[in-house]
Amino acid sequence: MVNLTKIYTRTGDDGTTALGDFTRTTKTDPRLVAYADVNEANATIGVVIATERSGSGGGDLGDDVLEILTRVQNDMFDVGADLCVPLQPSYEHPPLRVQAEWIDELEQHCDTYNADLPKLRSFVLPGGSLTAAHLHVATTTVRRAERSAWQALESYGDGTDGGVNPLTATYLNRLSDLLFVLSRYANRHDGDVLWQPGGGRT
Repeated sequence: MVNLTKIYTRTGDDGTTALGDFTRTTKTDPRLVAYADVNEANATIGVVIATERSGSGGGDLGDDVLEILTRVQNDMFDVGADLCVPLQPSYEHPPLRVQAEWIDELEQHCDTYNADLPKLRSFVLPGGSLTAAHLHVATTTVRRAERSAWQALESYGDGTDGGVNPLTATYLNRLSDLLFVLSRYANRHDGDVLWQPGGGRT
């Protein structure tokens, strides 16, 4: 359980921070950058949910999609928890780890919400409804978090000698796909805003 009684501790004022296994590392450690980027991406998904629930988003996502996004927000905390605990051969208390089933769920959601969308004949511009625009922002931040996860994997590997779980990067990859699909789903009534090469100039 999490028990936060005081928000500031001053322990990071020297540029270091604690990982989930209580070892300390620099705040520029690729592993730390990865789960910090996951945290930022999670915040952008929160903006999508808040926008839709306020009634100002215009995306008509529906309670089913909002439920999926809320579960994804919880998953993202688990992704961060996974990234912050180096892989070891054994643990006194087994840590949270991303599961392959979570990725399968994201793929199923992609297929479900993409099924009735028109085929793409061009690239999509970020825009349309406010909700769709926020989903595009969320897509890009998740993709950045994925790149950071791959950077951490390049730095530490995926072995049980302090490595990184590669399913964290795979989950983020598939989540960015889902968010892109949902950005199109949010614009399903008025259509995508499509890229015109050359800005439509003749």
